[in-house]
Amino acid sequence: MSGLPTRLPGPPTREGKTLNPPLTFTPTPRDAVDWTALRNFAALRGQLRVSFSPRCNIACWFCHNEGDVPPPLTRQDRTQQPRTRSLCAEHYLAIIAALMDTGLKRVYFTGGEPLTSPLARPVLEGLPDCGPEGSYTLITNGTRIRSNRSWLATTLLDKVKVSLHYFSDESLRAIAGTRVGIAAVLDGIEMARETFDRVELNCLLLRDNAHEIRRILDYALERRLPVQFIELVGTDFNEAQASSAVSADDTVTYLRSLTDDEHTEVAGVGQGRRVFRIDGVEIDVIHRNLGRHHVGQCGACPVRSKCVEGFWALRVDHDGGLQPCLLRPDLRVDLKPLLGAPTQLAGLVAGHVSAFTEGTL
Repeated sequence: MSGLPTRLPGPPTREGKTLNPPLTFTPTPRDAVDWTALRNFAALRGQLRVSFSPRCNIACWFCHNEGDVPPPLTRQDRTQQPRTRSLCAEHYLAIIAALMDTGLKRVYFTGGEPLTSPLARPVLEGLPDCGPEGSYTLITNGTRIRSNRSWLATTLLDKVKVSLHYFSDESLRAIAGTRVGIAAVLDGIEMARETFDRVELNCLLLRDNAHEIRRILDYALERRLPVQFIELVGTDFNEAQASSAVSADDTVTYLRSLTDDEHTEVAGVGQGRRVFRIDGVEIDVIHRNLGRHHVGQCGACPVRSKCVEGFWALRVDHDGGLQPCLLRPDLRVDLKPLLGAPTQLAGLVAGHVSAFTEGTL
C-alpha cells in the first residue's frame, strides 16, 4: 500500500447501516513497525482469544466475559449491558488471518458461550489453515455441542475445552444460576469426545464445588480426558464473592497421593502450572504461588496487587477491540478503523504490544 490516506467504511450492522462513520488513517509502512515484542509473545506461546459474543445461556457468578459486562451482572441489573456487536464473520476472519500472519498460532474461541452466537458457524467453518504449529480451540460450557455437532465436525478445530465447574444439578444451579441440568453438560462432553480427537476439561476451584473436585477428577481419568484445575482470578465483577475462591493446595496434595509424576512449568507467558500425569493422563493445576509473567506496563499498574496471571493473551472482542490484560480495559485498542487493511491492523497490534511491554502505553 502507498502512504496515502485511506478511507474505510465502518462495520455493517444487520440492517446494512454503518455503526461508525468512515475513518481516515495514514498507513504505516510495514518495515517501520517493530514486530519484536509481538513475535516474542507468540514464540512464548501467547494466546489470541477471540470472543464471538458476550451472551451466554448460563450465568456463572465468577464470569469475567473477557473483560465485558458478564451475564450474571446483566441479569441483576438490566442497565448494565455488554458492548454492542459490530463485527461480522468476515471481520473476524480478517483479524484472525492478519494476526496469525504475525506469528500468533494459538487461537482460542470464547464468549460468553461461543455457540450461542450466529457468527460461530461461519467463522469456524471459514478458518484458514493454521499449519502444523498452529491450533484452534473452542472453549464452551458443553450445552450446545449436540445441536451443533454436524457442522462442528467439519471445521479445522483442533481441540474442544469444556468448562466443568460442577458435577450435580445443585452445584450447577448454585454456580451458574440456571435450570439447565448437569446431564446437558455431560452429554456435551460425550458428543465432543465422539467428534474431536482432543477434548479437555477445565475446572475452577471454588467453595461451591470443593466437595465435587475428586468426582470431577475421577470422571476425567475414567474417560482419559486431560483436566486443568484453576485458582479463581479476581476481577471487579466477582470481588463480592472473592471469599468463595479456594486454594489449589489441597488439590495438589491429593494429586501427589496418586502419582509421583509431577513437574512444574514456568516458561512462556502467563501463570506457572503444576503438571501431573496419572496413567498417562495430564492433570494441570494453575497455582498462583508459581509466579506470573509481567512486562514493563505492569510495573506501575494500579491493579498489579490483584493480578495473578500476568500477560498471556491478546483478547479480541465482538466490538472490534483488543486488550492485552483482562484487568485493564483502559488499555483496549479499537481495531475497527483498520478492518480493511490487514497489514496495517497487524502493525497497530504490534505497536500496541511493544508499548505495553516497554511500559509506555
